[in-house]
Amino acid sequence: MRRKRNKRTKLRIFTILLVILALMVGGYYAIKENDSEQTPVKESPMINKPSDKNIVGSKNDQNSNLENLVEETFYLSKEGKVPNISFVSGKTEWKEVNNEWGKSDDMSDTAKGRYEEYERHHSTIGYVDQTVNDIRSFDPELQKISLDEIKETGGEPDAIRYYKDSTYDQMILVYHATSSTDLLWVLPKPTEQEPNPRVHHISLYTQMDKAPVQQENQIISDIIANMSVEDKIGQMILAGLSGTTMDENDKKIIGELHVGGIIFYKRNFENPEQTVQLVNQLNAGNRSNLPLFLGVDQEGRRVTRLPGGLVNFPTNKEIGQVNDPDFSYKVGTLLGHELKQFGLNLNFAPVLDINSNPMNPVIGDRAFGDSLEIVSELGIQTMKGIQSQDVIPTIKHFPGHGDTSVDSHLELPIVNKSLKELKKLELIPFERAIEQGADVVMVAHILLPELDKNNPSSMSKAVMTDLLRKQLNFTGVIITDDMTMGAITEHFDIGKAAVESVKAGSDIILVGHDYNNVVKVISSIKVAVQYGEISEQRLNESVEKIIQLKRKYKINDSKVENPNIDELNESMNSLLDSVN
Repeated sequence: MRRKRNKRTKLRIFTILLVILALMVGGYYAIKENDSEQTPVKESPMINKPSDKNIVGSKNDQNSNLENLVEETFYLSKEGKVPNISFVSGKTEWKEVNNEWGKSDDMSDTAKGRYEEYERHHSTIGYVDQTVNDIRSFDPELQKISLDEIKETGGEPDAIRYYKDSTYDQMILVYHATSSTDLLWVLPKPTEQEPNPRVHHISLYTQMDKAPVQQENQIISDIIANMSVEDKIGQMILAGLSGTTMDENDKKIIGELHVGGIIFYKRNFENPEQTVQLVNQLNAGNRSNLPLFLGVDQEGRRVTRLPGGLVNFPTNKEIGQVNDPDFSYKVGTLLGHELKQFGLNLNFAPVLDINSNPMNPVIGDRAFGDSLEIVSELGIQTMKGIQSQDVIPTIKHFPGHGDTSVDSHLELPIVNKSLKELKKLELIPFERAIEQGADVVMVAHILLPELDKNNPSSMSKAVMTDLLRKQLNFTGVIITDDMTMGAITEHFDIGKAAVESVKAGSDIILVGHDYNNVVKVISSIKVAVQYGEISEQRLNESVEKIIQLKRKYKINDSKVENPNIDELNESMNSLLDSVN
């Protein structure tokens, strides 16, 4: 009996389990059938098209997304931004763009400024100096937005412009995002066939007549703190170019090596139009956050560089014979004005050497004379005239090249004078010019055994630091004469010479010839920093002086127009007539 009861119990349990299982299976299929009515199974579009009902839903979602994108675009524009791009128009610097996006795919220079194209980001970024002021987005999602959708969200535009050329016939809707920034929707011009065109691109444009206030007021120490060692070394190099147009090496010099300035020679200038074009290309291609020194030897007569049939200046010797400080000031003013007209900002003049050696093969009539009083007074007035045009003068060739019998372009001159003797003659014009506000001193390649038995002045701590800095109290920028001259290259490795020059106190190394020399100088200084031979603080000291000088003379990378040669010649002839 007990065994039969156990068997019946087991049968009941088994039956109950079957019933539960059947209910669960039925419920599953009921739920699945119900779900299939609400959310259709997605099929491959190659097999089945979605139903009309699903097309309507998809369109509604798409319209909603586009409406949100239009709203987002208008909202972000008030912050200086566009969708999917983190940069801020009017604030972001080129360096930040470069760090985030890398090198651009293409670059162009326009009347509005420099534009760089980034295909992978569907964007083009425009700059004034080194600050972003135009963000153009060709985002495919933005290009789905229609004219009607823009107006539905943004209302009527503040202005409508039109643009047409052989390729485009466009309408531009202008909305004032802020007092200085406009959001521009650029579309094909509506036609009867297409009354509701879709966006070609958007542009967030900020009007910037000058550098941003925050950049103008930025503390120099903060700028230096954000610079790499490579950036600092670059600022301490003034490099020469190979020809009349920018080649690949020239682009690397300013785009990758970030040199602080360029020196031009006659080989770089063909005519005024080409010269200005080259200057504008350099400014547009500058990848540093700091503008370029653009320098030239424009002394007058046999040492002139500017092209275009300009009436030449008298020699300094002839100016010395006139011996009129007012005339010298006017000469300096016109020198500065000519450079300014060509977009240049640094003149390697005036010469303050006293022509005390008649056999001197390199100075001669470049000196104002053999009298320290004439050289001092006329040289200082010429310097002040150049300064009056916001062009930087350079007094040269410290500590005095007048009593040499060797051309330092070819060999190393030796001057066997004591410091006491130099102070009685050669140093006096430099000392007086420094007292009168000289900003830049060029140091010559001259060996003065009484001061330094082993190193020429351009590599000598005794000359640059002990004499020029400490005894003459010069606080401005020290630049070497061209380190590719024979006085250096015939006796020293140019890389090692540059390192010694920096250690001795120079702020800028002038490398006038050959791209490979520029690379070698920069790499040699960098290695010296890496191994502790030159401290980064030593670099900071020079860079601070360089930034101060660029700010003092309001140097910028703005575009320049062709000079008026007739006006310059008229001014020169009028000046010459005044002394005849």
